Formats: sequence, C-alpha cells, structure tokens
Amino acid sequence: MISGKNIVVTGASSGIGKSIMEELLAQNEGCRILAACRRAEMIADYGERVIPFSCDLSTKEGVDALFDRAELLFDKIDLFFCNAGAPYYERFDYEDWERISRIFDLNTVGHIYTYSKYLHHLNGREGRLVYTISAMGEMALPGYALYAATKFAMKGFQQAIRDETPKNLQISCIYPVSTKTNFFNVGGGGRKMEPPFPVQAPEAVGKAVVKGIDKLKKHIYPCPVYLPSKVLMNVVPPVKKLYVMAQQGKLRRFVKRVEEEKRGIIEDIKLEREIRK
Repeated sequence: MISGKNIVVTGASSGIGKSIMEELLAQNEGCRILAACRRAEMIADYGERVIPFSCDLSTKEGVDALFDRAELLFDKIDLFFCNAGAPYYERFDYEDWERISRIFDLNTVGHIYTYSKYLHHLNGREGRLVYTISAMGEMALPGYALYAATKFAMKGFQQAIRDETPKNLQISCIYPVSTKTNFFNVGGGGRKMEPPFPVQAPEAVGKAVVKGIDKLKKHIYPCPVYLPSKVLMNVVPPVKKLYVMAQQGKLRRFVKRVEEEKRGIIEDIKLEREIRK
C-alpha cells in the first residue's frame, strides 16, 4: 500500500519520527520522504529517497514553508505524518503565558493548521493524515499537565473532524506509551526523568505504526499491553490509583532535585560574590 508513495514526516531527526521514516524506507520500495525538523543537518544521509528540510512547525510560516517545499517536490502528498512535538515535565505552578503558548503552538495549533493545509492540497484526491497523539492524550499523568492538555486537544480535534472530513482524506492516530527517546531529557530541561511504565523502543513503535498504516487502521496502539491495562484500570479503579500515586512519587523526586539544584546555584553565586569582595 505504501510503496511508491510521496510522504512527509515531521519530527524526523530523532525518536519516533526517525523510526517511522526508517521503517518506511525498509519496508516500501520507491517511496520518497520529505523529512522535516528544526535542524535538517541532524537528519542522517539516507540517499536520494529522503529530502531533509528545516522549518519551525510551531509557526504558520514554518508549516506554509513545508507545504511549499513538498509541492515543489511532489505532485501529491500521499501520506503526511504529523509527528513533531515537545514535552514539558514539571510541577505546573507558575504564570508564564509565552511558555504555555509555545507547547500548544507546536503540539496542537500547528497540527490543526496542517489538517486544513493538507485538505486543500489534496483538492479531492486521496490522502492520509497521521497524528502522533500519545497515550497521554487518553490518560493524563502528574508532571505532564500541559503536555497532556495538548494531546487531549488533538484527541478531541481528530474525533470531531472525522465527522466532517471528506471521504478522500483519511485520518490515522498513533498512541505510543513512554518511548526510549530524548523526550525524557528534553521534557525535564536536560535533567534525568523517570518515565512512566511501560517503556517501548522507538524501533518497535516505528514497526507498529507502518504496519498499522499499511492496514489502513484509524487508531494505532504500538504497545500491546496498553489497551488491556486501560481496561483493567477502568474496571478496577484502585489499580489506576496506585499507578498515579507511583507517578506522583516520581514527580516529587524530580521537583526535589530541581530545587536542590537551584539552591546549589544560588550558593555558588553567593560564594563567587564573597570571593570577589
């Protein structure tokens, strides 16, 4: 089904986006991929089948530039993977409008705008839009309030838009659990985080996603234990309570490390000032 297709993959330099791209290349002959990320030089050399492209997908200008580039390369975009995104891991107790806007612009607004751009690009032709939503778009966890909010928003958007989307545009959604990527360094501002259980390798996610797309699945759950666990937590609420409590403990430990780090920096500054005196 995917062989010979023209494909756009965002967030292609690492993690799930990179694994999806590599699986597409491995399993499908003749497909061409426009691989987008903030810094195209971070994308490895895959030969002529992959065209790296730098853009900021948290902005209208960045999304427009990506479509302009794709339309120069391809007569039609057959598959569009909206995978770009970024996390925060934190205790949400601050007032910062710009910080809140940044994560929504990338994880939500850019993806919603992409839907409209892609719909108009197809102009009645067949295509498939794939959203990486995350399991946290169905179950929020402590420490991920803003990240989960962006994913819940995408969950709601795709649910509503399916009932008004023309038949030529199909939508698939991916719900990965914790994945062994740079996600758990970036989210904590470079500090080590304890990821929620379970954890998958990005290669496993890439394989499950490409297999699901090939089968035209509307919803793809790469982790085989996720759906049974979700049912168990709904049927036996104490299981969910214990799981959430474990995540609360991880957040407390993280916040404690951050506070200790800040105190250490303050002490270093004081010491440096005393030395200068």
